[in-house]
Parts: sequence; C-alpha cells; structure tokens
Amino acid sequence: MKALADYDRLLDALEIEATVLAETVDGAREELRVPQAPGLTVGETARHVGSVYRMVLEWMRTGDSPRTWQREPGPFQSLRDFVVSGARALVDELARHDPQDPCATWWAADSTYGFWRRRMAHETVIHRGDVQAAVGDPVGVIDDDIAIDGVDEILTLWLAHRLTVQGVFGTRDFSVAVTTSTKSWLVRVTTGGIAAWRTTLGETERANGVVTGSPARVYRWLWGRLPDTAVNRDKDLDAINQMWALLRMATR
Repeated sequence: MKALADYDRLLDALEIEATVLAETVDGAREELRVPQAPGLTVGETARHVGSVYRMVLEWMRTGDSPRTWQREPGPFQSLRDFVVSGARALVDELARHDPQDPCATWWAADSTYGFWRRRMAHETVIHRGDVQAAVGDPVGVIDDDIAIDGVDEILTLWLAHRLTVQGVFGTRDFSVAVTTSTKSWLVRVTTGGIAAWRTTLGETERANGVVTGSPARVYRWLWGRLPDTAVNRDKDLDAINQMWALLRMATR
C-alpha cells in the first residue's frame, strides 16, 4: 500500500528526526520517564530505537527477520552515538534503493523498500517526541504531510493488519471515523475481524463514533501520546474508547 507522504520526504524525516532524538538524549538522565508511555524511559527509548535501526538494516540485507543484531551500545559508545550510527547506516542503505524496489517486510500489502522508509520515519518521529517530553522540552512540530501519513499507517498497518495477524477481534460490532485535514478513514471492528481504510467524508457520516483534530494531534493521540482532550470525540464514546484500547494492544 503506497504511503500518503512522498518517500523522499519520509527518508529525510527519518534522518532529521533521528538527529534530534540523539541530540535530546545526549547528556540526559537515562531514568527519566516518558509521559503517556508507562514504563518507558529516555535510556530505554534510545536503546530501542538504535536497536530497531540495526534490526531493520539486517532484515533488508538478508531478506528475512533477523534473530541476532546489536541491541546495546558498544564499549565506550554513548546512547547518542548508538542512535546516530544506526540511523546513518539505515538511511544510507535505504537511499541506495528505489522505494518501489521489492524488499522483505512484515506486511504482504507492501513488500518494498518504501515500507521501511515509512515505518522507520514514524518509529523515529514518535520516539523523538517521547524523549523531548521526558526531558521537559517542548515536543517539536510534526509537519502535516508526515502526520497524515502516520495516521494512515497506524490505522491500516497496526490496527487492521497486526491485530488480524494476532487473532484479536472486537467484543462488539462498531465503526469509528477518523478525520484530519482533508483525509478520512473508517475503522470497522467486529467480533470476527478488524479493518480500516481510507474513505470519504460521506462514508464517515454513518460511523458510530467520530474522531477529528489536527493531523499532529490525531497522530499522537492514536499512538497514545496525547490525552483524549487533544482531539474531538463525538457520538459513541464507548466505540472510540474500544478502538483506542485495541490500538494499545496493537502497538505495545
């Protein structure tokens, strides 16, 4: 499934956001906790991001999900350098391939290098905000095109695909419309499956629950990084709450 954001923009975002994340982590107390992400700290976030960069790089090079890769900084390597070096190697490898070239991924709907540009950009954007919030800095701006694509990714890839693979379904049937800027999505949850797709405003009018807001706010709310007051929630609030709870299962 093609991303809504330009793939070169996603690659640039990955590189820039990784740099900001690394600079924020540099010198920060590792034990500082990330608001809205229970159990996550600055140190754990940096290790996770640096580790994921290396895992994905190995996945792309070998064509299969790796079993071993560097998960911790090396001797005398700072968390900052662990993130920066991992991002640099990943960006260099992604830049060598056209986004449409085939590549092993964990989503059959998008087995291309473009999948990893997108996935790693959003991985980095969300965790950049995490470390900024943890150290008490203002969370930096997320451009609309990146945030809109991020909304699309979390709904179609994480909520619909990942929970389906895990065999997780709803406890009742309902639908939730998610609208931000000029884009809309419809999430349908049933006792037999979960689906989400891009749609039109006309189709969203029939949804049980409706969530609206600015692209960045909706994006971060879907990832559990902002409270309910950050977005507008209308109609069936129980349906919206159930969708949000399913998202926490999908993204844990």
